[in-house]
Amino acid sequence: MIIYKSQVLSYPDSYLVLDVCLLLLMAALEIFRVCWGVRGNLQESERYIGASLLITGATLLLSVYFLVWQAYVLRADIIINAILLCIYGLSGLAGFGALARFTRLDFRAFTHETLGLS
Repeated sequence: MIIYKSQVLSYPDSYLVLDVCLLLLMAALEIFRVCWGVRGNLQESERYIGASLLITGATLLLSVYFLVWQAYVLRADIIINAILLCIYGLSGLAGFGALARFTRLDFRAFTHETLGLS
């Protein structure tokens, strides 16, 4: 969409550079978000799930930027970012659910070890 807008519309150069840099940052964060989310689920690790949730928040803010504060917002941008925000919301809910489940399992194991129960 940015390539299309830069060719068809009179896109200010400073905004074009900012939008391209933010888009590349969003792509890099998305790679880490997915990798650490998968790794956290497979290893049942609270750290990776927590990091994935933090990165989800950052990418969510970047998506809101592209939805609201971008130089030109087209109807296609609204549709794409609305779908993306829904996916991030579902991913965040699943991440919090997994984090709660993994934390509860560790707490249960901790209390059994502390109390000397089998």
